[in-house]
Amino acid sequence: MADSSSRSRDLDKLLLRPGNLVGPRFEPGTELRDDLQTFAKVLVVGAGGLGCELLKDLALTGFRNLEVIDMDRIEVTNLNRQFLFRLEDVGKPKAEVAAKRVMERISGVQIVPHFCRIEDKEIEFYNDFSIIALGLDSIEARSYINTVACSFLEYDSDDNPREETIKPMVDGGTEGFKGHARVIMPGITPCFECTIWLFPPQVKFPLCTLAETPRTAAHCIEYAHLIKWNEVHGGVAFDPDNPEHMKWVYDEAVKRAELFGIPGVTYSLTQGVVKNIIPAIASTNAIISAACALETLKIATECSKTLSNYLTYNGSEGLHTEVAEFERDKDCLVCGPGILIELDTSITLQKFMGLLEEHPKLQLSKASITHRGKNLYMQAPPVLEEMTRSNLSLSLFNLMGKLPKDVVHVNGTTIKNDQKFSCLRKLRVIFKGVDGVADMDTAGGA
Repeated sequence: MADSSSRSRDLDKLLLRPGNLVGPRFEPGTELRDDLQTFAKVLVVGAGGLGCELLKDLALTGFRNLEVIDMDRIEVTNLNRQFLFRLEDVGKPKAEVAAKRVMERISGVQIVPHFCRIEDKEIEFYNDFSIIALGLDSIEARSYINTVACSFLEYDSDDNPREETIKPMVDGGTEGFKGHARVIMPGITPCFECTIWLFPPQVKFPLCTLAETPRTAAHCIEYAHLIKWNEVHGGVAFDPDNPEHMKWVYDEAVKRAELFGIPGVTYSLTQGVVKNIIPAIASTNAIISAACALETLKIATECSKTLSNYLTYNGSEGLHTEVAEFERDKDCLVCGPGILIELDTSITLQKFMGLLEEHPKLQLSKASITHRGKNLYMQAPPVLEEMTRSNLSLSLFNLMGKLPKDVVHVNGTTIKNDQKFSCLRKLRVIFKGVDGVADMDTAGGA
């Protein structure tokens, strides 16, 4: 194990001397390195193939205060590329094992693991970090973290983002020999939602093919997943993260494949088809992680200008990298100033929640609503739902402290491409006729 002075040698070359590409507030010196190690706090979301690399790279780069969150347990199929795990770790939480291994190998770093779903954490949990680094393989998870980070963003009266409320994100993703690294500065660069079109839609098979003429192993798996499960477990939602549910689908897919003489159904393929898992290669993870760690360092220290703003890597035929600068969608529902909604002072919280379901741009159901960190109504857990239930009959105007206008955050369920998913939305609420606030043309208001 190298001592700390030799580990920081290359870091010192970046932080202890000036350069032509540094940020406007860059001040070289040992104080900057010490501040990086003392005050910078980074959250790594995901402890899989890319997340393991990220955690290790950030620790070696000089970050000393790290946390990692992941809901999965280690499986045998992870061991070929998730290098922090061993055979004896199978069944253990990824976040806990990854944190333990990095701390064992790199002295001085402190890593706090969180074995839970990202939705299980309060929104304010994410506001405690200087930077959020994403090592995810899910569009839905990326979208959720993106909306959380953008919810902290505040705008001034001229609709310019307030710098102190910007929560930087560094996002990496890999698919075989391809990968990307991107820097997201909410309000300045495109957020994830601004460029959602970059991600191709999931492949969907016609139900008639699944039910009558299956030709591939994937057809058999999707038959068990989409058709057979509902026939046998009517009313019970399939949980892709439940090992028993996944094993049931695998067993049924094997029976279906044997019936039609189709080879190739395996448990790992079943997981891949059902959870839309993309094959990963260790070397691609390492390259993308290195790019993400470097961008995280740039953001924290301004030792160089950050990526503008999307890097792609392709190693399938030779080696090709390219940087594209995408433009932010000024009307984005997530990173924009927020949807403007004009309300009467008499409207109750329950009526407001009904308007959110009917709003053409929102269509939010099962909403939980917060205002300035205070829970106005929470759908879950049951104890919070009971505590906030009495607010439903009260006027939103009174619940918001009789302010003429302010921002509320709504966490709920919406539908996109015929699929339900959780989302967080920022709403600018204005009450009619209060302190000179007049009727106005709202941006898709209720």
